[in-house]
Amino acid sequence: MGGDFLMTMTASLVVLGLGSNKGDSPRILEGAIEALGEVLMDLRRASLFETEPLHVLDQKRFLNTAVAGYYSLSPRDLLEIIHRLEASLGRDRTQERRWGERTLDIDILLFGNLLIAEPPDLEIPHPRLAERAFALAPLLELVPGAIDPRTGVSYQTIFAKLPPQGIYSL
Repeated sequence: MGGDFLMTMTASLVVLGLGSNKGDSPRILEGAIEALGEVLMDLRRASLFETEPLHVLDQKRFLNTAVAGYYSLSPRDLLEIIHRLEASLGRDRTQERRWGERTLDIDILLFGNLLIAEPPDLEIPHPRLAERAFALAPLLELVPGAIDPRTGVSYQTIFAKLPPQGIYSL
């Protein structure tokens, strides 16, 4: 057989953070996780956490979780899939205030060990990951040995140094 029949596929471990505090959040998150199972291979999911809002305090608590799986296309392709999925589950970015209520927010927390900065909408690892306990707790449940590719510091160490942020495991 010639080389035309050989196919090399590399897939990166991707960790996505999911959050919702508007609408039927448990159902919205379940729908998102189910849809992401069609996109990420060997999908695993973290526990559900109830979290206090961080920057805009006059809103309901969030439900947060994370998923991890393998993805073989580009980070930009994944971001486009995520934006379509968010919209299909009720997110309208034109009607939101920054850090405010949302039906669904999906962030690319990690994409293998890649460092990506493509303003305005694609930065990996997520630019505020190291300051968000609500994102680190589920990430560490899925990938306990995760290392920040920017600094080489373990996310466990970073998480341990964060002040309390009102995170409750459900």
